[in-house]
Amino acid sequence: MFQQLGYKTNELRQWLSSNLIAKVFTIEHLLYSFLLLAMYFFLADLITLTTGAITMSVFTIFWFYGTSKYTPEKEKKPLVYTPRMKRLGGTLLLFFLALWFFLLDSGFDLRQVQDFSEAFIIADPYFIAYALLFTDVFVPFILYVGAWLLKPVEATIQNGFKRKARKKLASMPDLKVVAITGSYGKTSTKFVINAFLKERMNVCVTPGSYNTPMGICKVINNDLNAQHNVLILEMGARYAGNIKELCDIAQPDIAVLTNIGVAHLETFGSKEVIIMEKSTLARELKPGGTLILNGDDPNLRQLSNIGRDDIKIVLTGEIGTVTATHVEVNAAGTEFSLNWLNESGEIKQSEKIRTKLLGAHNIQNFLLGAAVGSEFGIRPQTIALAASAIEPVEHRLQLKERNGMLIIDDAFNSNPIGARNAVDILVSFKKGRKIIITPGMIELGDLEYEENRKFGEHIGLANIDLVILVGKERTRPILEGITSSIKGNNKEVQIVDTLFEANDILNDYARAGDIVLYENDLPDTFTN
Repeated sequence: MFQQLGYKTNELRQWLSSNLIAKVFTIEHLLYSFLLLAMYFFLADLITLTTGAITMSVFTIFWFYGTSKYTPEKEKKPLVYTPRMKRLGGTLLLFFLALWFFLLDSGFDLRQVQDFSEAFIIADPYFIAYALLFTDVFVPFILYVGAWLLKPVEATIQNGFKRKARKKLASMPDLKVVAITGSYGKTSTKFVINAFLKERMNVCVTPGSYNTPMGICKVINNDLNAQHNVLILEMGARYAGNIKELCDIAQPDIAVLTNIGVAHLETFGSKEVIIMEKSTLARELKPGGTLILNGDDPNLRQLSNIGRDDIKIVLTGEIGTVTATHVEVNAAGTEFSLNWLNESGEIKQSEKIRTKLLGAHNIQNFLLGAAVGSEFGIRPQTIALAASAIEPVEHRLQLKERNGMLIIDDAFNSNPIGARNAVDILVSFKKGRKIIITPGMIELGDLEYEENRKFGEHIGLANIDLVILVGKERTRPILEGITSSIKGNNKEVQIVDTLFEANDILNDYARAGDIVLYENDLPDTFTN
């Protein structure tokens, strides 16, 4: 859990607090305590220590062997033995060894232990059982303390990686840095920009969702070389100050802002903080750089008045200079005319774009990508050719085939606009039964319940044959939304605890020709 939480001690503390009963001090611990006390006070004088040891060992193995109560039967993302995890594990090991030698040191008089513990020490198996119980309960908190104590060490290591990355970038003065941020659409836009630029340039791009300081440093230090002309970076943020930290590593020549939404509202606290954080990329842009904004987003349009006369500002969308007309979206993909306008609003260049990517939201990604391409002198014909060859980003409306079924894999999306758009894409298929599997959306703060309810209403009004909701409590607002809609009361809805159970239902229900949408997939850190 700590690894999946990005090794953030504050988030581990919150996770421990919310899972105190379910994962830390469980019903097994309570029953074991009662058993231990009963064995000692009522049976210890009637049986031998060997019998007591065997009895406690059997119960210990029965209740605490394995990690099934802590982890799912099938983990979505297992523990990775990274250098940081090994450092933390080594620190905990040293702690327990020190504690062990402290207790067994010849100079330590066990008789000095408080009276309430003395009986347990005399009765060895019961003392050992008590020690094991105590350790099992407190290991998560010891982990937290160990991680907190290691913070200075980890900060020193990370600062070393950052210095190395900055030094490497300083040695490449002709390299152009393109940075992308936004509440969502960052990864898709990044790969669109890469597809356009690599037709004429040598590009280094961060893979997948590498958008953290260490992810960016890893790419710069290990992958960037002297032959590269352009470095494309996705910059993510969950807390105020994250974008500034990333720009301190690599100051952008071109900044792209996709949108401002409610993603990560839980950690930001308010939409105003999100706007301020995302706009940091515009403020950190190099003098003489270019700021490219999604003009269809009213929050981003305001940034066109940021007050920087030393940068160029380009808007895309209906009120921008890079626009889309004659849009056609269906199950086969997306078509539209990509237009570049002059200062008078007249079309100076236009090119027909055909792409296999599903969904109207991809059009905005293409407009932003085309605006970046123009800054590098990429011709419209080249952009159209590159667009036709773009494959869907993994787990983002990615179309697959499995056992004769069509699978729309949108597992990495968790925003209101994208979720509703995915439902529209599902129902756009003319043939086959429509099935959706979803746990809903997360990290939307106070808006999470209402946004999931609206999502449920959208599902209820759509022509979907089967809805499988993952997590009874988490999907309650979705179910409310479905049942409140006109068509929702006649819709088949099943609720399961895990994605694996959902797949079992799917295997029994679905047949060749059906279309299945996987809309979002929660990590193990989120409970149902």
